[in-house]
Amino acid sequence: MKYIDEFRNKDLVTKLADLIHKTAIRDYVFMEVCGGHTAAIHRFGIPYLLPENVKLISGPGCPVCVTGTDFIDKAIAYSKMEDIIITTYGDLIKVPGSSSSLEKEKAAGADIRIVLSGLDALEIAMINSGKKIIFLGIGFETTAPGTAVTIKEAKRENVKNFFLLNAHKLMPPAMEAIIREGVRLDGFICPGHVATITGSSIFNFIPEKFNLACVVTGFEPLDILQSILMLIKMVNKDAPKVEIQYNRAVTLYGNSIAQKHLSEVFKPCDAPWRGFGVIPLSGLTLRKDFEKFNIENEIPVEISYQEDNELCICGKILTGLETPEDCPLFAEICFPENPVGACMVSSEGTCNSWYKYRMVK
Repeated sequence: MKYIDEFRNKDLVTKLADLIHKTAIRDYVFMEVCGGHTAAIHRFGIPYLLPENVKLISGPGCPVCVTGTDFIDKAIAYSKMEDIIITTYGDLIKVPGSSSSLEKEKAAGADIRIVLSGLDALEIAMINSGKKIIFLGIGFETTAPGTAVTIKEAKRENVKNFFLLNAHKLMPPAMEAIIREGVRLDGFICPGHVATITGSSIFNFIPEKFNLACVVTGFEPLDILQSILMLIKMVNKDAPKVEIQYNRAVTLYGNSIAQKHLSEVFKPCDAPWRGFGVIPLSGLTLRKDFEKFNIENEIPVEISYQEDNELCICGKILTGLETPEDCPLFAEICFPENPVGACMVSSEGTCNSWYKYRMVK
């Protein structure tokens, strides 16, 4: 508790907010590209501490939200097959597919189990040798190394009934796609958890190529406010670079062990993102030595893909072009107990955070 209180000190929060008000001499737009930051920003009421000329918008930082409907449809198709066990992180289970969800299929009798890691899924495979266990691999550079370690362990232990349905993605290409989309930005609040793995240097191309400021940020109120102040100062000086606010966890070059596991098992590939379409080299695919763990190679599946609800604007929200209050479904038809789009499902989704923390009760 002492550690948490240190970064939630009311007096320091007030002083930082005052400094931001004094330092903000023009209009600023900053985007956070981490779902954890989106949740924290609204949970702690950060927008209400900022002057009107400092605007925060949310990007594609929620891995559940950017995972396409086709991935959910494939997982559902596999769940209906005999002798299949689907293992998944909990926040994926409610994501709507074209006509169902993993939660609904589980209620109908499918063997779908929530796990905390890929290694939990591998243990289920080792216990249930007569069934095929499929782990739904989603997430950015933060969770992908864990999946890589799991795949390596499955190979080492010669586990033949463990498979991966893969949707792992890389954050920097999506950030570049946002810039090229023409979203008006002055800088990024960069994802702290991603940077613990990759290091802050992975974002250097942003100030170098696009003249935008970046601050790698922690998740407490003081972290976020300090980062906003750092971004404002860089913009005022017209001296954009990558700075590390979250230096208690992030270094310049990151976790070399995790990076090694990642590069040994995966290689970059083009990947679809909800709201963006296909972004070149923004995904991860298994290398040749590990392709046997790809369930789509073992059991190809065809799905009858349907477009998302045309009134749902998740795609525009994920690209920073719209906010939840612009959506005609928000809070009326789409809410956490009845999510229409992926942005409402995850606790890190923008719509979910707006619904919980910004709605007037």
